[in-house]
Amino acid sequence: MKLKSNLEAKPPKIISDLRDLVRSSKETFGDKIVYSYVEKGEVRNFTYTDLWEDMNRLGTALARRSFKGRRIAVIGELHPGWVTTYLAAVNGGNVIVPLDKDIDDDHMPQFMELAEVSAVFYTSGSASKIEGLRDRLPRVELFVPINPPDGFSGDDRTVPYSTLLEEGEKALEEGCTDFTEHEIDMEIMCTLLFTSGTTGTSKGVMLSQRNLTAAINSSCLSMAYDDRNTFVSVLPPHHTYEMTCTNLSMINIGAWVFINDSLKHVVRNFSNFKPNTLILVPLFVETMYKKIWDQIEKKGLKKKVRLAMAASDAMLKVGIDRRSKLFSQILDAFGGNIRSIVCGGAPLSPKLVRDFYSFGIIILEGYGITECSPLVAVNSPDNIKLRSVGQAVNGVEIRIDKTDDEDTGEILVKGDNVMLGYYNDPEGTAAVFTEDGFFRTGDIGYMDSDGFLFITGRKKNVIILSNGKNVFPEEIEERLTDVETISESVVVGRKNDNGDIVITAIVVPEAEFAEGKSDDEILEEIKKQVNEINRGLPSFKQIHDVELRHEEFEKNSSRKIKRYMIK
Repeated sequence: MKLKSNLEAKPPKIISDLRDLVRSSKETFGDKIVYSYVEKGEVRNFTYTDLWEDMNRLGTALARRSFKGRRIAVIGELHPGWVTTYLAAVNGGNVIVPLDKDIDDDHMPQFMELAEVSAVFYTSGSASKIEGLRDRLPRVELFVPINPPDGFSGDDRTVPYSTLLEEGEKALEEGCTDFTEHEIDMEIMCTLLFTSGTTGTSKGVMLSQRNLTAAINSSCLSMAYDDRNTFVSVLPPHHTYEMTCTNLSMINIGAWVFINDSLKHVVRNFSNFKPNTLILVPLFVETMYKKIWDQIEKKGLKKKVRLAMAASDAMLKVGIDRRSKLFSQILDAFGGNIRSIVCGGAPLSPKLVRDFYSFGIIILEGYGITECSPLVAVNSPDNIKLRSVGQAVNGVEIRIDKTDDEDTGEILVKGDNVMLGYYNDPEGTAAVFTEDGFFRTGDIGYMDSDGFLFITGRKKNVIILSNGKNVFPEEIEERLTDVETISESVVVGRKNDNGDIVITAIVVPEAEFAEGKSDDEILEEIKKQVNEINRGLPSFKQIHDVELRHEEFEKNSSRKIKRYMIK
């Protein structure tokens, strides 16, 4: 079945830098809403004009306070003030340091010290954490609560965000142009990002305005989205994927974004806001998929729905699309208007992608990495291949580092989106670049004759068997996502009594399936389904053992499993 969308969009603006991003969007979209968000129990709106004016006020206030050229951290959940802080910093000669709000109290001061942070902006959800760390942050001269409680006044080191906006407004009225006429250097570091650390280490990635501008332009050119699109933002803003592809790119095209206030409220917010597009990670899509089929099975409608899907697919082949009517109840789980989902971060099962397509939702898988700002490749709306993460985006060159007798190799990337290097780590930087300037991603894959990229695994995760064969666990884990009794899985290599490496699946069972069953009963059923998967795998990739786990795997804030913590 060929997947083809009916998405259409006006050509996007091409920006020259991040100040141009905000200015041109203000000029084009003006008082249109860019963000709707929940604060103090009510929905508030923030326009493109608000973004431009607040950025100039905040940037001017920071310049007046002699913070120009210094490091500014921003922490917390997504909020218009979070985005404004980011843009004011990068467009005023500062370096923005977006930090994961879930970094523990022992490591947060270490990250800030490493990054040489002088000011910290934070939203209400992180207020207690940051305020509790003040005595351990002697380098920090300014603490800025973005949305403090009513009546908050601050102290010598703590100045409310609104106060800075007032200071900036006054300075602008007095003719201060320190921020508005700051000359942007496209080649120097403007943001310092710490990688997610799913392998146990976290590096400081230095990105420039050239990197970010290239990524925004290529993201917008790759997608068929414009100012008619509406999104719900559910991913953490410190993550490059969310910041570049949801926030900065959506600002460029004039989209309207509703900020999800809690994962507990996400279904309610989908229902209320009714987005037509979402940008998600696979775990979220897989969870929604399983919930949809659970509801279908509970109602005894599985056979009826499958027949309707087959009939709908047949009609699509002759140009008749009845999906919005046939599957309206399923689409209502996303608010009723959803037509496409952009997804990256891990592979999705082709079965899931085909089923969503049958329901009326096109899933566009892509590939990115923090060091590439992050977008490298994506399936475009009218050019989709299952299992592939698409073709290289505009301005990016991909090469596979392999010998003639190898089917796969390390994915290498070159383009204006590729980072300046790792912070304070010249040796680490040199190690990840080839002599001709390609970045070594550490991911393994191949490209077909049409230029579509396929990811087979992560170099660091490879399992080397006793016979020398290499097995990439992600390839097997993708197949395990189709097992309805398994909620999550991680594939590892275990040594048996003979010292041989054995492919082992550590699985978390689905809660409803496991309820009332003993571990032996759960394992017996799961092993039957694993044996079915093994029939489709070459012998050296087959799963030889299954271990049961009752707690979900620990994940980072981007919902990736922390593999290094699995023993």
